[in-house]
Parts: sequence; C-alpha cells; structure tokens
Amino acid sequence: MLMPKRVKHRKQFRGNMSGKICRGTTLTYGEFGLVCEEPVWIRSNQIEAARVAMTRFVKRGGQIWIKIFPDKPVTKKPAEVRMGSGKGAVEFWVAVVKPGRVMFEIAGVAEADAREALRLAANKLPCRCKIVSKAQLEGGAE
Repeated sequence: MLMPKRVKHRKQFRGNMSGKICRGTTLTYGEFGLVCEEPVWIRSNQIEAARVAMTRFVKRGGQIWIKIFPDKPVTKKPAEVRMGSGKGAVEFWVAVVKPGRVMFEIAGVAEADAREALRLAANKLPCRCKIVSKAQLEGGAE
C-alpha cells in the first residue's frame, strides 16, 4: 500500500474538508482524467484497487498517473477499550480529496478504452466521480 517513508509527526488531527481546492484541477500528463465531485478521504488500499482495475483493463497498455497520495495517518483505538489513556495507534493512511481534484490520468489508449478504464476505477472509490478529457477542461465546457 501507499504510505509515506517517514513523517514528522506520527499522529495528526482529523482536520476539516471544507473549502475550495486550489491545485490539481487540470490534466497535466494524460488525455483523460478522473475528477472527484465531493470531499472525501480515500484510503491507500482504495487507490491501489483503482490502479489495478485500470491497468488490468488496458492490459498494461498506455500510461497511467496517480495524482493523489495518502499522507494523512488515521488512528483507531482497539475494540472494547475504555475512554482515555491516549490516542490510538495508526490504522491506515488516507489522501484528503476535495471536489474538483484530478485523481487519475490516462493516456496512450483509445478514448472508449480510457473512459471504460476510468469508470472501473471510479467504481472502486468511495465518492462520486466524473470522467473528463483535456479538451473539456481547457475549453471550459462540462
């Protein structure tokens, strides 16, 4: 699974997912992309499942870019443990994704194949997503 090699602080606050996104809203590498439509935490295993679904569909043809990285630790206390005695251990890592963020990009395959691969990836993610092309984002048309 994806996770940082090292972090400055082992445990973080939960934070707040409101507000606008200011970076990562354009397609920088590929011709087609998968854009998130709601604020969500995406776990490292969900990112990996989406990546596997895409690469299997295109049979390792074309090129795929993952534009999000799970760098936020989420902690959990064990089951049936009383309140208090500190924060729990790190359970998994998440990427904080806000609406409008391009999560995956794909290039080097036909449009129909790219759209199908991105649709399969979107089914593995816990949020509503839309598939966009470079022409759509540059032209401003939805």
